[in-house]
Amino acid sequence: MSTPKAQNSVNPLIVSETCPPRRIHTLLTPKWTSMVIYVLSFGPLRTGQLQRSMPGISKKMLTQTLRELEADKMVERKVFQVVPPMVEYSLTNFGERFVEPLMALYDWAVTNADLLDELQRNREQSQEEMRATV
Repeated sequence: MSTPKAQNSVNPLIVSETCPPRRIHTLLTPKWTSMVIYVLSFGPLRTGQLQRSMPGISKKMLTQTLRELEADKMVERKVFQVVPPMVEYSLTNFGERFVEPLMALYDWAVTNADLLDELQRNREQSQEEMRATV
């Protein structure tokens, strides 16, 4: 395995709060953020369409995620003055800049689905072992 590029030239083992590899986790940490960006990369969608595209997301969590992405200026919310009111979400130019690296990660996930399956089995086995010892 190759060594990652050093972000800290003095000590590459130090991952400071301001280094890019650590800061990218603000995007990747919330469960639904990257998935909303992925789904919106296909084009503008209404709230219901977004929710149907991501089975398992609650309306509350979708709304919260969209608000966060809108505050980050990654997503634009467009309200149409019709009855009933219609709202559409799309990626901003800024948000579109995150699609390419996100797709690279998603492509890796597809290619390495067996590793992800193994990871899930390992976690489930570990949880079962912890429950058995309690």
